[in-house]
Amino acid sequence: MSLRSVLTGVGSYLPERVLTNAELAKRVDTSDEWIVERTGIRERHIAADDQWTSDLAVAASLKALESAGRDPKDIDLVIVATATPDLTFPATAARVQAELGVTNGAAFDLQAVCSGFVFALATADNFLARGQAKAALVIGAETFSRIMDWEDRGTCVLFGDGAGAVVLEGREGGDRGVISTFLRTDGRMHDLLYVDGGPSQTQSVGKLRMVGNAVFRQAVEHISGAMLEACARAGVALEDVDWFVPHQANQRILDGVARKLGIDVDKVVSTVALHGNTSAASVPLALDVAARDGRIKKGDLVLMEALGGGLTWGAALVRM
Repeated sequence: MSLRSVLTGVGSYLPERVLTNAELAKRVDTSDEWIVERTGIRERHIAADDQWTSDLAVAASLKALESAGRDPKDIDLVIVATATPDLTFPATAARVQAELGVTNGAAFDLQAVCSGFVFALATADNFLARGQAKAALVIGAETFSRIMDWEDRGTCVLFGDGAGAVVLEGREGGDRGVISTFLRTDGRMHDLLYVDGGPSQTQSVGKLRMVGNAVFRQAVEHISGAMLEACARAGVALEDVDWFVPHQANQRILDGVARKLGIDVDKVVSTVALHGNTSAASVPLALDVAARDGRIKKGDLVLMEALGGGLTWGAALVRM
């Protein structure tokens, strides 16, 4: 009998500090009205100076493990999707593994920027489906505040810090679990969304740069296509999906995709107003919010999707 990767637990963490639009308006030429109208964002969370990406990841993972009723020693695979690692190396996942007390299997980082969690989920699914791991922690964690140009109002208003995690377990039989995934990258669009620093090219960390209008157009087109492809691969009609959990980049992108595909906006989970864009953390953060408030229930069909720098994009269809 074939194995299926079943999502058994979900958790998230947001730093205590909240940065409002009004506070940002004191730093750059912007206003609460301008930000809300163009992005839907009202506030975002910012990590404390002594908080690392791994700290956020560990906090979210502990909640996911509790939700799954699992102990760290049950885990034999840790994947951290992040574009803001603690250090160039070793992997942030190695520190998370050690801090949690996971003593089995492998731990590594995955870098696909805002699409990172979807890419990591697909990667873990392949390990579990082939029997190469039994239980995985799949984490999206970011401290994007560390790579912001706080004088660039076009980007600094968009991003925040946070982490989300899920527990995936390989199980036989049943209809729950990861049903299909679809991943794509087009490196020709590298310059639309990138960080202008790195150890090899500039010997520096750098700051985030984005061509906003171009990213918006690509996001609506490619996210829509990924969603349709993931459903087609599973033989599932889009209208049969119970919940859509998108990357929380911009409310206008969420609305644009919903209009393009004719999706009821009430089925789209949106947390962007309170979290901002937390990159690889945004999909599991939104998933956790909707699971804990009772919207997403066991047995629901959930479609997750994202687009990030690279450009990367993808979707994952999961029966909860």
